[in-house]
Amino acid sequence: MNKPSYVDFEPKTYAWKADIDYRKHPELYRIGRGQQGVLTCQPYKGEILPHWRFKTPEIALQSAQKIYAMFLSYVKIGDFVGADMAKKYLHMGYTRSRRYANHTSGRKWAKIAPSRGGSAEATWKVLPREKDAFTSEKAKSAENFYAFWKLAREDSDYLRMRKEHKQLYEATT
Repeated sequence: MNKPSYVDFEPKTYAWKADIDYRKHPELYRIGRGQQGVLTCQPYKGEILPHWRFKTPEIALQSAQKIYAMFLSYVKIGDFVGADMAKKYLHMGYTRSRRYANHTSGRKWAKIAPSRGGSAEATWKVLPREKDAFTSEKAKSAENFYAFWKLAREDSDYLRMRKEHKQLYEATT
């Protein structure tokens, strides 16, 4: 059954912890999928989040440029966790902009109450997209973030550092 990912979120098993300094302990950082850890991992959250904005295409472009510059700085000093977090913020700028382009309210899902005599569990449905989902201001904001996210995720130094991090700290035995 399709439903929002937050419905079954279990904080105790979440790999990223707010009380860890991931710059001092990169060995505790897990790459994860998508934007996992982006609003948790310090000190990077505190460094990058203040620059993350997508209200208008112009603001989104400035934000994406700044975060991409931070990404390059992290790569230059060999700080993989910082680079990965900056890449995730670029990704999040893209996905959040797309979310608001698709659904002006920001709500993608609607909860449907269980039917009488049916399953006790509620079901979910995806709300319809806005008519201007691909031409709106938020769609243009998304395009700005996407361009820089693509540059970051394809950066050869970043990819080398990512591979090294996985081999050192995430290798399965």
